[in-house]
Amino acid sequence: MLKKKLTKLVGIKKELFDSFLESSQIKAQPAYLIPTLKTGDEMALTSIFLSSLRLIDEFREGIFKDIKLSRSGKLYYYTEVTFPEISPNRIDGMIINVTSGSIKEAAFFEMKSKNNGIDKNQVETYITVAKKLGIQTMVTVSNEFVSDPSHSPINLRIPKSISLYHLSWTYLLTRGQLLLFKNDFNIKDEDQIEIMREVLSYLESPLSGVLGFMQMKPGWKEVCEYVKAGKKIRVSDSNVEETVLSWHEEEKDVALLLSRKLGVLVKSSSKNPNSLKTDIKRLVDTSILQGSLSVKNSVSDIKIRLDFEKRTVSMSVKIIPPLNKGTVARNSWIARQLENCSRKSELVFGTISKNIWLESDIKFARENIKVKLSELDELNDLTKGKEVQAYHVNYLSDFGVSFSSVKKFITLMDKMALDLYEGVVQNMTNWNKPAPKLERN
Repeated sequence: MLKKKLTKLVGIKKELFDSFLESSQIKAQPAYLIPTLKTGDEMALTSIFLSSLRLIDEFREGIFKDIKLSRSGKLYYYTEVTFPEISPNRIDGMIINVTSGSIKEAAFFEMKSKNNGIDKNQVETYITVAKKLGIQTMVTVSNEFVSDPSHSPINLRIPKSISLYHLSWTYLLTRGQLLLFKNDFNIKDEDQIEIMREVLSYLESPLSGVLGFMQMKPGWKEVCEYVKAGKKIRVSDSNVEETVLSWHEEEKDVALLLSRKLGVLVKSSSKNPNSLKTDIKRLVDTSILQGSLSVKNSVSDIKIRLDFEKRTVSMSVKIIPPLNKGTVARNSWIARQLENCSRKSELVFGTISKNIWLESDIKFARENIKVKLSELDELNDLTKGKEVQAYHVNYLSDFGVSFSSVKKFITLMDKMALDLYEGVVQNMTNWNKPAPKLERN
């Protein structure tokens, strides 16, 4: 009897897939939660990660939503997958979704640990295999950060039939930690809660190969020194691209840090394929980079501004005052808001208050009126005869020589974001226009 030739994966019967496994036309291992592999090995991480998707419903729901995989059907998880008749290359992981006895969809996973980055040539090879087999999803996982799962740390042309996603280990770790907070998304099954805790314990171990964002790329320091010396930087300079990519990664890292502290997923500013080019041009033209952090139900997004010439970082939130009152009343209202911050977070607010500026957004004015917190008494005189339509509480920090440090910059950014949130953001509220009152004749 002649062997059936393997020409595609998606669309075939599960029985045929099993026969391909028996004949070694497909070689694969089931994913195990406790693999017999060395701690920190990439295949150990692959096996544990895929098993956690298999065993923890809410974790699977969230990750599948990120990578646009169907959550219905019977799911099977494999590691160390090869298709000898098509390619000798081994794919780290694979998920297949079986519906009505046939493979409805499948996804390939390429995993990296420690300081190993995603390899462009490897991914191109796996995408070629995926295309031949009718597989539409390719997922990479590493310690590299991206602003959104639909973005990739590598730049390559992808066939229209394939969707490429990337997840950082820190993002996966954060996703898991959020499920253990008391919120609408927490894990319901007690056994699955314990499994999630065990998985997180492994990922958090320094031996696992999972690393946070530890340092900016080498180009960061070079660009900082060039700007300080007044030397021109160019759009085509690889150091400039490295600097912008480092900022995109650090912005995401801060968002994930806040997520883990708050128990809600904090979003960094949205990026699209043109964001890298746009930010490179902004840096070259103005020596400025920008970003934002979005926390659900907070007073506003946290706007971030990096000034490479001054070596300063500013983080600010926007507050809407009572628009049904006059300017003096609005100034008194924001002063009470700041007093409330001082009362509720006395230690942190006291530490950062000397670096806080209050900006009054004046209607029809080209520039905001700015005062230091210590000069708040002057606000009424400065805004006399003007209409304040919003306030910006701006925390400005001079990083000095640490701005160009590939490690200290990250440490200072993390602390700054946590301090601003604890000292100001969580204690601020916007004015809301009252509901209209019913008038009876």
